[in-house]
Amino acid sequence: MLKEKGGQARRPINSQETPLQKDPSMYGSFVSGRRALLAATFSVIALAACGKKEAPPAPAVAPASTPSVKTYTVGTDAAYAPFEKMSPTNEVEGLTVDLLKAVAAKGGFQVKFVNTPWEGIFKTLDSGERDIVASSVTITDERKQSMDFSRPYFDAVQLIAIKEDSKVSRFDDLKTLKVGVQTGTTGDEVVQKLLGKTNPNIRRFESTPLALQELAAGGVAAVVADNGVVQNYIINNPTAKFKSVSDASFMPEQYGFAVKKGNTELLEKINKGLDAIKADGTHDALLAKYFGPKPAATTAAPSTTTGSAPAK
Repeated sequence: MLKEKGGQARRPINSQETPLQKDPSMYGSFVSGRRALLAATFSVIALAACGKKEAPPAPAVAPASTPSVKTYTVGTDAAYAPFEKMSPTNEVEGLTVDLLKAVAAKGGFQVKFVNTPWEGIFKTLDSGERDIVASSVTITDERKQSMDFSRPYFDAVQLIAIKEDSKVSRFDDLKTLKVGVQTGTTGDEVVQKLLGKTNPNIRRFESTPLALQELAAGGVAAVVADNGVVQNYIINNPTAKFKSVSDASFMPEQYGFAVKKGNTELLEKINKGLDAIKADGTHDALLAKYFGPKPAATTAAPSTTTGSAPAK
């Protein structure tokens, strides 16, 4: 407002009065009306909130169950390098171990290797102490009567180990000599056929390396054993000055993984894995790792050789 002289107030020119200015008594009604409007608005919001139903929480989804992978205990006579032997850290290793691990990976199971003496190793299948015997086991008709075998995974043949200055050139030359073998192997069996089962000239040992050590010491004139083991020993023990001789009478043999008679479930898993590693090249790659590339086929007659592979 502007004031005139004498203290009298005057209104601004052209100004318009609001309803409240015209009638101040309306102020209380105006405030009450605004309060009522706000209260009504909040009531509507509250009712809407109360009427809204929250969606129920989504049910928890259970994680997909992973089928358990069974672990089988494997008996191995770890004194048969390069197939089975003990590592510096006391672990079973070798070609047989590598092959069965690859088979297990493809067959959907796991394996745990336990060093097991050869003598009595097959009894552990019946007792349940071992589920598989993987120890360069030659498949024979006699063994098939008490256990089941996988399909063959290795071709083998017997070999004669002699000193470099020996005159032995064929199997028949051993008829009058002392011959070392590993007890219960196919080498033991073929020597029995030549010399006779109870012939005192047959010297039996717990392992082929022990028999070969006896050959080095002069206790026997020859050792008959799986060619892979004989070859490996000759290569890794050059100071022993051994050589090897093959013979046409030695029949081809094949290794298989042995399981308890009637355990078809495990046998099917092993065969499935074995077929897979043969198909994808893993089998040949592992053989080459231990024995070098596969030699070309030959029709030459058997002679002094380092052979292909052995058979227990």
